[in-house]
Amino acid sequence: MKTSLKRIILVLLFALISFGNINSQDIPYTILISFDGFRWDYTNRGITPNFDYIEQHGVKALSLKPSFPTITFPNHISIVTGMYPQNHGVIANTMYDPATDKLYSLRDTAEVRDAYWYKGEMIWETARRQGIITASYFWPGSEMNLEYRRPTYYEKYEHERNYLERINGVINWLKLPYNERPKFITLYYDLTDSEGHRYGPNSQQVNNAIARLDSLIGVLFNRLDEIKLRDSVNLIIVSDHGMTEISGARYVNVEELASCRSCKFFNRGAVMNIFIKNKIEVDAVFNKLKQNESHYRVYKPEDIPEHFHFSNNHLIGDLFVLADPGWSVGTSKDKDRMSDYYGGNHGFDNSFMDMHGIFYAIGPSFKENYTTGTIENINIYPLLCKIMNIIPRQNIDGKLENISFILKDKE
Repeated sequence: MKTSLKRIILVLLFALISFGNINSQDIPYTILISFDGFRWDYTNRGITPNFDYIEQHGVKALSLKPSFPTITFPNHISIVTGMYPQNHGVIANTMYDPATDKLYSLRDTAEVRDAYWYKGEMIWETARRQGIITASYFWPGSEMNLEYRRPTYYEKYEHERNYLERINGVINWLKLPYNERPKFITLYYDLTDSEGHRYGPNSQQVNNAIARLDSLIGVLFNRLDEIKLRDSVNLIIVSDHGMTEISGARYVNVEELASCRSCKFFNRGAVMNIFIKNKIEVDAVFNKLKQNESHYRVYKPEDIPEHFHFSNNHLIGDLFVLADPGWSVGTSKDKDRMSDYYGGNHGFDNSFMDMHGIFYAIGPSFKENYTTGTIENINIYPLLCKIMNIIPRQNIDGKLENISFILKDKE
């Protein structure tokens, strides 16, 4: 009896492994590229021939609506988890956890790699559990210190890594023996974000960045042609958020208005999280900021507008401040860094169109010459699951039916 049971278990395990291998062979390759800070209308400037090609032969959305707040790490994680920041846990680039007294910062490598902060399951985790090989040439969350939560292959982030070297890395993965090749790959570039912050979205420097990133698409197409895989690859190009003009003349010193010794202020620019050690002061500080409310809004977490999906997380703080588009909030120390408040910024209300990014897709899974309206970034995770024929997590906020219409109809 025991022998028969063992045989049944072995047969079932073999069937599952075989199914995983067959499933992996049937799906196309997919490369997900992020152009950080690439605003939704940057491709309307007449300097992006490769984007124009994708629009003619693939899918273009009017815009990609980011999750709130419109900040880099929260939105990259939303794209690959299908969850709002309040649910996947990465609510800002800098986060203070009062429960542990831990501080997360995108410049702190140890914290960025600490799995403690990442509550959502990322697409490479979902795929890996179901037998799909994955890879990441940079993406927030891809370097976690738990091996089983990382992509099969990954590169540790280097901000100055040569742009063409990144493409070479992707191509080298696709040249691996068939059974070792990743079916899903991420690729990341910061250029439009960096130049947008420094010079503003309407600058010549940003135009140069747009043209350079567009040229990289052409390089990738050519390299895929060289290895004879272009027709087998889905290319999805997104951005985490847009960019808008700011000015040092549009600045509010929230710390000065709050006049609170037990307050800790985290983040600046478009948003600010305030933690108040002496809880009996919360109402008093809130009232002070409310009375002076001009060019910003102050909220208790439970009163943050429902459409932001940003109220149910202890990392938000005791009070949350949101600047009006184009304005900045900060502290007294920030007065010494006023040069940071010229150029461009993001983080504002995600309904503000300047905060919207791009969504382009081309390849065997996608319709051709198809344009659609605005897509929400939380719907990309279930789309990727559909393309890879894997089962998505059930606790996500995204919905496949809100994006599946861009896929080719099955014949």
